[in-house]
Amino acid sequence: MKVKTRDRILNTSLALFNSLGEPNVTTLLISDELDISPGNLYYHFKSKGDIVSQLFEAYEQELLDLLNVPEDVVIDLDQIGIFLHLLFEAVARYRFLYQDLVNVLSRYDSLQSHFRKLLKKKELAFRTLCNSLKNQEVMTLSGSELDSLCQQLNLTLCYWVSFDSLYHMNDRDAVNPGRGVYQMMNLLAPFLGAEERQQVQAMSEDYF
Repeated sequence: MKVKTRDRILNTSLALFNSLGEPNVTTLLISDELDISPGNLYYHFKSKGDIVSQLFEAYEQELLDLLNVPEDVVIDLDQIGIFLHLLFEAVARYRFLYQDLVNVLSRYDSLQSHFRKLLKKKELAFRTLCNSLKNQEVMTLSGSELDSLCQQLNLTLCYWVSFDSLYHMNDRDAVNPGRGVYQMMNLLAPFLGAEERQQVQAMSEDYF
């Protein structure tokens, strides 16, 4: 099935943004990569900002679907590992947003409120998962510890791409969501029982 030009522009732009960094990609470079005229690109998107907005909208919807965790969920550590892996895979697919997060949001004002909404949804999802573990009596922590842990999980997810990229400065495509999941699982470990900590250790080893 033939891919529509609009979708080709989005897919190619995403690949270029991820590989080269969004500030280093121009609409001319995108059209050259696609072997189409700049006029053809502008027929579908008025500016690079429109492309970024469309990509962010797709990312936002993907994340909102993932973060829609029911409050009464009963979930085990293996399922949490899968959930985290799906989150990091989504971040990795749209990693240009996170490679220079503050600057991207400062240049595209319309994205700021949406990103803040995502931050709140992420923290709420982490809190729901931790409360599920608490209710199953496999996690023990105070209210303030829960607040701090959820913020730390959120922070790790937001800045994992930038941190991981430091190890692959010459290859922006060398991403491994498993390394992020490893860090997140080990943030949970100190609050788990002895048996659950051993399970986390065994799970973490699978990511390396």
